[in-house]
Amino acid sequence: MKKQWWHGKVAYQIYPKSFKDTNQDGVGDLRGVIEKLDYLKNLGVDILWLSPIYCSPLADQGYDISDYYNIDPRFGTMEDMDELIAEAKKRDMYILMDLVVNHCSDEHQWFQKAMEDPEGEFGKYFYIEKGRNGKPPSNLRSYFGGSVWERIGETDQYYLHLFHKKQPDLNWENPVVRKEIYSMINWWLEKGIAGFRIDAIINIKKALPFHDYEPDREDGLASCGKMLEEAKGVIDFLKEMKEETFQKYNAFTVGEVFNEKPEELPDFIGEDGCFSSMFDFRETIFGSSEKGWYDSQPIMPDDYRNCCFESQKRVEGIGFLCNIIENHDEPRGVSRYIPKGECSDASKKLLATLYFMLKGLPFIYQGQEIGMENVPFRSIADIDDISTLDEYKVALEQGISEKEAFEIACRYSRDNARVPFQWSSDKNAGFTQGSPWLMVNPEYEKLNLELQKEDPDSVFQYYKKLIALRKSEVYKDTFVYGALEPVYTEFERVMAYYRKGKDQDILVIGNFQTESRRIELPEKAAKVLLNNDDTVSWEDGYLCLNGYQAVVLELERSR
Repeated sequence: MKKQWWHGKVAYQIYPKSFKDTNQDGVGDLRGVIEKLDYLKNLGVDILWLSPIYCSPLADQGYDISDYYNIDPRFGTMEDMDELIAEAKKRDMYILMDLVVNHCSDEHQWFQKAMEDPEGEFGKYFYIEKGRNGKPPSNLRSYFGGSVWERIGETDQYYLHLFHKKQPDLNWENPVVRKEIYSMINWWLEKGIAGFRIDAIINIKKALPFHDYEPDREDGLASCGKMLEEAKGVIDFLKEMKEETFQKYNAFTVGEVFNEKPEELPDFIGEDGCFSSMFDFRETIFGSSEKGWYDSQPIMPDDYRNCCFESQKRVEGIGFLCNIIENHDEPRGVSRYIPKGECSDASKKLLATLYFMLKGLPFIYQGQEIGMENVPFRSIADIDDISTLDEYKVALEQGISEKEAFEIACRYSRDNARVPFQWSSDKNAGFTQGSPWLMVNPEYEKLNLELQKEDPDSVFQYYKKLIALRKSEVYKDTFVYGALEPVYTEFERVMAYYRKGKDQDILVIGNFQTESRRIELPEKAAKVLLNNDDTVSWEDGYLCLNGYQAVVLELERSR
């Protein structure tokens, strides 16, 4: 594999609205990010991905952009952004922006002009179609519920929005639109950012002409994913975008890609792929149902292990994945992947170890490094997220009780990850002196960074050790470029794999359960590189692991 500047780095996602508020208005801001750069550098982070900070009415928390060239005043100014880029560079850190180009906001000037004259130049920036016999042009369902088509006033015309109705889809078939997008991308790269996380990018290619699909719910609508399965040619758009933008700047790009076709993987992340990398979402989508969250199945430890190994196998010899346990669109990883009632510092450290040492680029989401958990919301009124509110409504429509529908909403809500960062036991977890835009997790007095920074056995200190080991001069080549070989898959609730380099064999193994486990090791361990327990026990060639114990071992190589 050709070595790239971003190989071996550790990335961290910041959700600016909930990270750190410096002007006490209850909303996090860019000055808060600048203030915490040294904290992130000390943790061992190299790359910072900022969720959207562009001008936006925040119908979908900034993923509805009204001006791609300006910072929303809630987050600060362009001068603040310039300072952040400069201060990051001083620390050898890199800034990624969120690139949201499947859609914009209905408050963007393009859409405003399109609504003034749907048949004119700007009408062609979007998908505007005539209805059929008083009905929308097709029966596709939006990701946030309801039809993807919104009627334009009293006319028989509709515009397409795969997400919220305030997020009209941009017409990528129009070369003028693509040129506008590429100009904007290059403008930001010229500013000095290192690249982009690329939002919902598979959606840019539609199956045309629009038509109906077999309904998959009682509402008579069909998932818009069915259209994406039918669509062909997205790679052509992505290759053009790369050649016109990223390639010129040696930018790092990571795609949010949920439903790629297997044969497209080399085109996405191969040696000459459209992106540097893409996120692994196999664990994220496990157990999901077309019917809605109410019908989803929980993921168990063996499912998690199998998903990770399947992902590693499918990209073997092709490219790098970006590995996560959570992000701004998901509940907290420790609440999702650790079975109910078994969440503890030990199990949090185990989960961290198992995902962090996989082949690929590890991403940490803000608060993950201190083991932040799902929020004990008191009622549906505590929840702000439009997706969660829709899923709650869907569950109620299926006859599920309010109590159970609320429990389901709480389990999967994106707001679990969007509540403010828990910096300390001070008011509002040290996030703000004002009134926070979203409730603070009431558990913050027991779980916060201030408590963990001085505790050598904390989750935070363990993440520091994980990062330091992955980056160590002795082992980094093995962790970055070494082969990954699953092992002990016949054991229930054990996840283990080798990382094999030129001169090293390393075993990463975790006992994903509360009961202890004895496992025979064919090789002798030369050194314990990392351990989330007090001791490592050996008995006659057997490794004895306590409940939720995870160890990283360098093995002796037979010559």
